[in-house]
Amino acid sequence: MDTLKKVTYCVGDGIGPEIMEAVLSIMEAAQVPIEWEEVVIGEKVYLSGNTSGISSEAWDTIRRNKVFLKAPITTPQGGGYKSLNVTIRKSLALFANVRPCRSYAPFVETKHPDMDVIIVRENEEDLYAGIEHQQTDDVVQCLKLITRPGCERIIRYAFALARQQGRKKVTCFSKDNIMKQTDGLFHRVFDEIAREYPDIETEHMIVDIGAARLADTPERFDVVVMPNLYGDILSDVAAQISGSVGMAGSANIGEQCAMFEAIHGSAPDIAGQNIANPSGLLQGAIMMLNHLGLGSYAETIQNAWLRVIEKGIHTADIYREGVSTQKVSTKGFAEAVIAHLGEKPVQLKPVSYEDGLQIQIPKYERRPRKKELLGVDVFVDWDGSNANELAEKLQAIQGEHMRLSMITNRGVKVWPNGFDETFCTDHWRCRFESAEPIAAAEVPALLQRALEAGIDVIKTENLYTFDGQRAFSLGQGQ
Repeated sequence: MDTLKKVTYCVGDGIGPEIMEAVLSIMEAAQVPIEWEEVVIGEKVYLSGNTSGISSEAWDTIRRNKVFLKAPITTPQGGGYKSLNVTIRKSLALFANVRPCRSYAPFVETKHPDMDVIIVRENEEDLYAGIEHQQTDDVVQCLKLITRPGCERIIRYAFALARQQGRKKVTCFSKDNIMKQTDGLFHRVFDEIAREYPDIETEHMIVDIGAARLADTPERFDVVVMPNLYGDILSDVAAQISGSVGMAGSANIGEQCAMFEAIHGSAPDIAGQNIANPSGLLQGAIMMLNHLGLGSYAETIQNAWLRVIEKGIHTADIYREGVSTQKVSTKGFAEAVIAHLGEKPVQLKPVSYEDGLQIQIPKYERRPRKKELLGVDVFVDWDGSNANELAEKLQAIQGEHMRLSMITNRGVKVWPNGFDETFCTDHWRCRFESAEPIAAAEVPALLQRALEAGIDVIKTENLYTFDGQRAFSLGQGQ
């Protein structure tokens, strides 16, 4: 007998209790070796006065068991309530969001009958770090943070998942033709790790054309890995065009913990009516079984589910006259899956998973590099419009080594040799640069001279090389 795995679960809100009951009944019938431990999170906890929606006791249980199957929850309307999904992902460092998007044509309507793609999205950093500032009257900024550890973890996970699932190709989406440092790092790490997986085909696409092709011909993709923002948008696009938004599961994977769920919400308008489709949560649970190394159980349940779908035994949301053969309730659908355990689909492609294929993410090993300071970008709040006037002020404070080399506005070079037609705001990036490495003390000395000259410095960014490689962007027009 397999050793019991401990798993935390919550029934959630709205349709959550109904679909969780259906999923647990299928798990029990399949004799999945799991010991379940329930926690209460969500709307009841919010309304009890806990603005995070989760108690310390629930946290303890989730962290102890490491694996969490979550039904949809409701965040009460009004201010002051934090998103529980975001809280869990960030608190438990669930760095990978995994969303399989597969078509089940002709049984579920879709324009893309051959679609079968897994979107792997980095889940913690990028613009979603949420670091924003207003710096001048006209300009706000949001910092896009991309880290090498973050890139390595998500890309290694994408390749390991591809190998576990028997996938043949991994595609990387980035925008490194524009963001050469941040997205450039993501692309470089992808190329580095791809060399460790010679059995898997790889490709890279600029995200705009990649997104267009994903929407138009998704069947050309297998596994797609991308940074957080692109992944957030395109995983929803992929789920929508597959025709099965209500049937898709999602995984949030960390080095220590993992959370599995449906991608849909709590649908309070149909709660308690026994008509909800439990397929999305079941797909999340199947992903959970693979994560736990229980591939044979995942295979049995998934193939039974596929057999039910192709036999036309459908809940109301996907029921279609002439295609479906039987309209069933939430409970009735679960009973149909149970009745078909041990069977495989005939028309749809069956799945095949192995036991024990858990994905291990290696710890990041920092590689020290030689870091040298070459200058500083000084960001200035100035309400003038002629960059030549600003340049005169700045040249008066430049040092012996660091000389004013460039002024940009919104990333466009406006000095030297700027154009009168360029539209400028009150936010100016002023680059002071040295031909040779300088001492760190030269930067604060420059800022002191700026202060004395009445120049309103709002932020600075040091300019470095790493192992002799320039590690900062140029301005547009250079």
